[in-house]
Amino acid sequence: MALDRLDLALLTALRDHPRAGVLELSRITKVARATVQARLQRLETTGVVTGYGPDIDLEAAGQHVSAFVTLEIAQGALDQLAPELEALPTILEAHVTTGTADVLCKVGATSHADLQETLLELNRSPSVVRTTSVVVLGTVVAPRVLPLLERSAEQRDARAPAYRTR
Repeated sequence: MALDRLDLALLTALRDHPRAGVLELSRITKVARATVQARLQRLETTGVVTGYGPDIDLEAAGQHVSAFVTLEIAQGALDQLAPELEALPTILEAHVTTGTADVLCKVGATSHADLQETLLELNRSPSVVRTTSVVVLGTVVAPRVLPLLERSAEQRDARAPAYRTR
C-alpha cells in the first residue's frame, strides 16, 4: 500500500501522541474527524498499523543485556525451529536471512548469565547447528520506520506527473 502525506501525518501524530484519540488526531493533523477515523481504519485493515501498545524500554524494565544471535540451522529445520524460538521468552524477534546465517534473533536478558542460558538452550536444539552472538553495547539509532516511509513518499511524489493533484 502506498502511503500519502496524510497517512504519514497520522502515523507521525500517533508516534508523537500515542494516547491521542481520533478527535485529538484530527486537531493535530488539521483534518476532519471522519477523515482521520476512515484513514486509521484503512491503515489498520491493510496491516500498516499493527497495534497501539506501549513502547517498552527493556533496560528500564530490568532486561539489561541485549544481543543479536545468528543461527545456522539444519537443512529443512525452520518449521521445527519456529516453535522452539517462540517458547523462549528471551527471543524478542527472529528473522529468516540470507548469507551464512539462516536466522537472526534479537535477544533480551536480565544478565550475561541469563543470556548464556539462552545461548545454551539454543545450542541444545536439534535444529541448530551453530550460533554466533554479538552483545549490544549501546543504541546508535533506535527502532524507527517513519523516515523510510517519508522517503518513499517523497520519491513517489517526485516521479508523479506534474498534472496530478495531491
